[in-house]
Amino acid sequence: MYLTPQHILLAGATGLTGEHLLDRLLNEPTVARVLAPSRRPLAAHAHLENPQGELLTLLPQLDGKVDTAFCCLGTTIKQAGSQEAFRAVDHDLVIAFATRARALGARHLLVISALGADANSTVFYNKVKGEMEQALRAQNWPQLTIVRPSLLLGARQDFRLGERLAAPFMRWLPGKYRGIEATVLARALWRLALEEGSGTRVIESDQLRRLGR
Repeated sequence: MYLTPQHILLAGATGLTGEHLLDRLLNEPTVARVLAPSRRPLAAHAHLENPQGELLTLLPQLDGKVDTAFCCLGTTIKQAGSQEAFRAVDHDLVIAFATRARALGARHLLVISALGADANSTVFYNKVKGEMEQALRAQNWPQLTIVRPSLLLGARQDFRLGERLAAPFMRWLPGKYRGIEATVLARALWRLALEEGSGTRVIESDQLRRLGR
């Protein structure tokens, strides 16, 4: 449990989970500062710093003390436009963000991966997520928390037809395969951030649902 004011770095604050997490962070009395770079402006708040632009360009400019970093970055191959563009976001940009967070002093990184992440998978999406996890482990974080949610449920600002069609069925699947509400994931991420520890921890979707109740 945090006893001193926390300084947070957040990537993906305009995404489905990131926006819920940002709201929670800004309403936590133990959080003194949230540094949340984004492409478009976020609602002003006394504890929020919101540099705007492309994240890869902004990363070297970020400064100030950071205790904990949250990475909520993620796209789809369809949205990105190609497998290469997808990898650039879900692998390369995540690793670049983590590298900068560590340089700013962050001790704990919490990152959203995906159900089925596996560097040896024959499924491109799962393979990239698995390789991203491997690269983060190689950074030797004092504390690394990888969460693997199933399909995220909630009202996105961007329309994703496949997710919209799958959502009703995902609510009824068993165990870790059942879809998870983005609000639940955000609550789980914050609770995991409050847990002090060391090494790498992987949290599957069914565990996240319990933590986020």
